[in-house]
Amino acid sequence: MEISTQEQAINANLTDKQFYELSEHITKLYGIKLPLEKKVMLQSRLRKRLAALKYNCFKDYLDYLFENEEENEFLIIEVSTNKTDMFRERSHFDFLENTYLPEYLKSKSKNDELKIWSSACSTGEEAYTTAIVLEEFIANNEAFNYSIHATDISTKTLQIAHTGIYKEERIKDLPIDLKKKYYLKSKDKVSKQVRVKPNIRSKVKFDVLNLMDRVYNTPDEYDIIFCRNVLIYFNKDIQAQVISRLVDRLKKGGILFIGHSESLMGMNLPLELVKPTIFRKLQ
Repeated sequence: MEISTQEQAINANLTDKQFYELSEHITKLYGIKLPLEKKVMLQSRLRKRLAALKYNCFKDYLDYLFENEEENEFLIIEVSTNKTDMFRERSHFDFLENTYLPEYLKSKSKNDELKIWSSACSTGEEAYTTAIVLEEFIANNEAFNYSIHATDISTKTLQIAHTGIYKEERIKDLPIDLKKKYYLKSKDKVSKQVRVKPNIRSKVKFDVLNLMDRVYNTPDEYDIIFCRNVLIYFNKDIQAQVISRLVDRLKKGGILFIGHSESLMGMNLPLELVKPTIFRKLQ
């Protein structure tokens, strides 16, 4: 019996040589390091892409990838995890609400605008969580202007972020009052989805940006920058380069948040440690 192209694709094997070619390509474009232990994972994730393109082997896929720049968008979606939730790493948002924002209110001038950058925003949960924290703080304190800029390398994840539509499980741990105040529940009981309300979605501007770019052409300098759970994909040299460029876009006294599993140890940067994974720019 003849085996179909799709069956061949879902059983295709990635050789070590092909893996290294892919790994070098991914590192060059996105800074993401993939050791050989990730070969099975990458092979599994890309098999469905082979099937979609009607290729039965990885050789044909690599030939196509290296000749078609637009395929990189599909590649990065399969490589990056994009797993996040609302209020992930809650201690950062607690610090924002209980420490940073009260201090900001005391020091800000009348026409100041608090500017925040979610630099690896994935599907947008981090940016929307930040907006909710700010809205809750403003509701109980003095009002002030703020803007949130959210960027990612993947246009597909940004499309999800723009819509603000998520599986209901993403907000399962939120208090019921926040769910009612900031999310719309789908009338379709099968889909079990929620959507961030328009007043919160309007507070966030989404753009494509690759942290491997030599210069970050962002419109502002920021009071707060989030760069969480992305450094783990980079080697130490690239981590230092990325953080250095981010710090260049941070105002003096501004705050940088990194992921709880990440470290800036050994990097020569104008930052002081405020709390674990929370840094303030010195100059």
